[in-house]
Amino acid sequence: MRRRTLIQSLMSAPLLGAAAAGVASGNQSLASSGFSGGDADLRRPKRLKKGMTVGLVTPASNAWEDEDIRFAGDVVRSLGFEVKEGQHLYRRTQYLAGPDSARAEDFNRMFADRDVDAVFCLRGGYGTPRILPMLDYQLIRNNPKVLLGYSDITALLNAIYHRSGVVTFHGPIAAQNFTEYTLAEYQKVLVHGERPVPLGTPPPFETAPGRVEKRNRITRFTGGRARGRLIGGNLSLMASLVGTPFEPDYRGKILFLEDVGEAPYRVDRMLTQLWLAGKLQQVAGIVFGKFTDAETSGNTFSMEHVLRERTGELGVPVVRGLMIGHVEDQTTVPVGAMAELDGDAGTLVLRDAVVS
Repeated sequence: MRRRTLIQSLMSAPLLGAAAAGVASGNQSLASSGFSGGDADLRRPKRLKKGMTVGLVTPASNAWEDEDIRFAGDVVRSLGFEVKEGQHLYRRTQYLAGPDSARAEDFNRMFADRDVDAVFCLRGGYGTPRILPMLDYQLIRNNPKVLLGYSDITALLNAIYHRSGVVTFHGPIAAQNFTEYTLAEYQKVLVHGERPVPLGTPPPFETAPGRVEKRNRITRFTGGRARGRLIGGNLSLMASLVGTPFEPDYRGKILFLEDVGEAPYRVDRMLTQLWLAGKLQQVAGIVFGKFTDAETSGNTFSMEHVLRERTGELGVPVVRGLMIGHVEDQTTVPVGAMAELDGDAGTLVLRDAVVS
């Protein structure tokens, strides 16, 4: 993502001051939650129904203008929900949506509030790794709610699944209009609770003589089938979590990855980091979504070459091209849900219930 120099310092000393007490609190929550990663300990939030109240928060960056925030509220209302705004929703501090403590406070309050049924993130940007030590993971575990967002929100989605055992959702942010495809994918996962259900299958394309699908093609790097729980999201954020108390357990998981504005050599660097840390060798399968707006000028490998080379020796199913990432037509992927990846068919199918 376009915040490389920021990510390099995401866990540096300057962010610790107000967070020191939060680190201790977060570690205590981890110890007391008892989440082992097993089915019995998994917490599934309630399925979304019209009339519910959605808490709107900005845990990373904020929209540039207040009207954009009001637009996001209207998007949520258009889905049939009431909106409860975070107390600090309109705050801005440089590239952050207010101080770390304020963003964390809003987030914790939404999970503590009995009148709030789900939590939608207004946008991504940068900032969620800074508040991870300040979150109350036991509180979140005791009050499982749909948490929806993507991009920088990846850090929240995976940390909460790892620390609280609550299924979270990599999907559209509030500050965007839903396409027909995005709405349908969101509804089948969060509203209808369908299963089994394919995730991220490209939208239909009307072929004709001399006209076939080009933009949304599935590339099958490695065949075979794998079954495992889903972790992942934005590659930059997954790489930034390595070595922290908030990175998810990669063992036996199906890892899904996407990114935006990253040149192939930077994608290579982040995948290599995951490989050197032994993470890629632990997964049961890998799904690459979209790597949009990639910088490909100059002397470079193609993105396809990088993705294929970095995963070719793993011996697990690997596919590329599902509708995951910074795209208008976007699926909703439940982090922590059981899924099956078919590398030959190029499909990812959700197998268990993710909402109650």
